[in-house]
Amino acid sequence: MHRRRRTALLLTAAIAAAAPLLTACGNDGHAGAAAVVGDQRITVSELESRVNEVRTAQRAAVPEDAQYARVVAGTGGIARDTLHGMVLDRVLHRAAEDAGVTVSRKDVQQLRDELERRTGGAEALETTWLQQYGVPPRRLDDNLRLQVEAQKLASALGTQTNQPAFWAALSKASEELDVDMNPRYGSWDAEKVGRVDAKTPWVREVTAGGQQGTA
Repeated sequence: MHRRRRTALLLTAAIAAAAPLLTACGNDGHAGAAAVVGDQRITVSELESRVNEVRTAQRAAVPEDAQYARVVAGTGGIARDTLHGMVLDRVLHRAAEDAGVTVSRKDVQQLRDELERRTGGAEALETTWLQQYGVPPRRLDDNLRLQVEAQKLASALGTQTNQPAFWAALSKASEELDVDMNPRYGSWDAEKVGRVDAKTPWVREVTAGGQQGTA
């Protein structure tokens, strides 16, 4: 994945379509998991909840049925990007911890105040982040915290977020966390610090009718 693309994914939260219900094949540690990052599991239900948050916010912002349908159609294939973002958030936090970087509530508020001035107020900022980055209002501060964390990590490393030294730190953190992604969504490449497609699933989709098949 291109460095610029990865930076964009780092500093934004992608929107996603509702994922199918999944069950694990053979590994109890993966049961119901979309990914395992270190000792933390990102469950399928968590991923679906994130999707629902965005969809609810989008629906509130776009009440007209046809327009909303176009929004959904335009973002119907990026559940993997949502999970990518959730994993990358944890990788970034680990890299920041390794570098001794911390983020205070004041840091986040300062960034929010600055962005509100640029966009024309709190509501305008929330609308911009939802439309451009798929971040629902309730997740805005969390997203801004990640942006601050990324910038402070880059500063601590004496580099910028689009430079190799920054991504090398994230690659190291990825290796430390030993990210294991459900192949329904792809796999995690620690060197590239990103999701890649995978062909060997360890999950089965469960259809509404109760039939099971290989994902």
